[in-house]
Amino acid sequence: MRAIGLVAAGVFLATSFPAVPASAAVVPASARHIAAPTPKPSTSGKPSSKPTQKPSAKPSSKPTPKPSSSAPPPVTSAPVTCDLARGYRGTITEPWAQKRLAFQRVWSLTQGQGVKVAVIDSGVDAGHPMLDGRVADYTDLTGTGKRDCAGHGTGVAALIAGRDLNAQGVPLTGVAPAARLVIVKQQNADRDEHGGERLPGAIRKAVDAGAQVINVSIAAAPSSGLQQAVHYAQAHDAVIVAAAGNATKDDGNDGPAYPASYPGVISVASLGEDGHRVESSGLQSRVDIGAPGKDLTIPWPGGGYNPQAEGTSFAAAYVSGVAALVRAGHPALHQDQVVRRILSTADGNVGDGTGRGMVNPTQAVTAIVPGEDAAGTAGVQPSLHPAKLAAPSHTDGRTKDMAIGVAAGAVGLAAMAALCGIVVPMGRRRGWRPGKVVLGGEEEAEEPIVTGTEGGTIGAHH
Repeated sequence: MRAIGLVAAGVFLATSFPAVPASAAVVPASARHIAAPTPKPSTSGKPSSKPTQKPSAKPSSKPTPKPSSSAPPPVTSAPVTCDLARGYRGTITEPWAQKRLAFQRVWSLTQGQGVKVAVIDSGVDAGHPMLDGRVADYTDLTGTGKRDCAGHGTGVAALIAGRDLNAQGVPLTGVAPAARLVIVKQQNADRDEHGGERLPGAIRKAVDAGAQVINVSIAAAPSSGLQQAVHYAQAHDAVIVAAAGNATKDDGNDGPAYPASYPGVISVASLGEDGHRVESSGLQSRVDIGAPGKDLTIPWPGGGYNPQAEGTSFAAAYVSGVAALVRAGHPALHQDQVVRRILSTADGNVGDGTGRGMVNPTQAVTAIVPGEDAAGTAGVQPSLHPAKLAAPSHTDGRTKDMAIGVAAGAVGLAAMAALCGIVVPMGRRRGWRPGKVVLGGEEEAEEPIVTGTEGGTIGAHH
């Protein structure tokens, strides 16, 4: 059983902004682990442009703990340090993903109000401007405190339901800014040292907290406990959205990611600006739908930003935000109907690993989906009285006379047309000479008309 890990990948340009740690380690323990760069303190106030740690290309040699369906392991004491690089604090431009999805178009109808979205992740920085006041419930299952030591959960939560910062001059917002967040911290770093044993309990905790949408940007191995937790959530009418997983060097040995690969869970791939699959988006899992997953700007703990985030983790966040919009706009729909609506209104498959294609927030909220139960809406009740036919109207004499005249005129025109069709051809054939009157039984022989191809007429008798 492989270890559990957050599924995001990051590539950062240290020459253009401060080093931000790659919040992604792909699931298996055998995959290459990218260490988070830690900038050196600077007395000049300028950010460091070089990370102090280099990515390690050596796979972990530690055995992978086996997850079980038993109770999660006891929480441990908080770590001494929580080292994260300082986020980017320069000018932010509107991300392409935000323009592409254009979810603001449906805000007059729904902004996710009244919907709780659970984020099972590495915790969040609830004090970040995008998340200030957005968190309704925060549970730490790790014993390491209510903070985000990976930077991953902060970005995921903000993409789902972050505050609109346009008024502050920052063109960033969550998909469903009126939704409330239920944070369940199930790991303290980019991978879970307990092999995913906390994940089933985290899902159940999210359900019990009233979450109607559950985002799991985590790739884990299958287990009976995890599958039961997914069934528990679905039975309690919660939509589960999960990352399909990122491609790794030994992708062929990883197998599908869970819970994304369980039936009824929306499995999300990363797509680029052209709508096609991003190379880092894995092909081992079943994919239902895609969302932006490259060159994204996400909030970073401490008030900064990561302007080059990448991974199916963040693609899943966009879809969870859309699910919140749909649940607020169509409160009578059951979770499986919400799933069907989101998938059936996507932009269309564009190749392997793209599912139904790019998620379409506007269509997901406004489309009329065939066969969808409209329970809970006010229907028109049929009349209990028998229907009566209206009495025929009185004959209008003037109208009748006009109708007869028009009909007679039409007959006359038709007769003239028929006469011209006979007379004109005959006149042309004779050169408009007067025809010969035959008084007796003898008729002038007609000239033969050739109707066949060269060599004789069709059907000629010899």
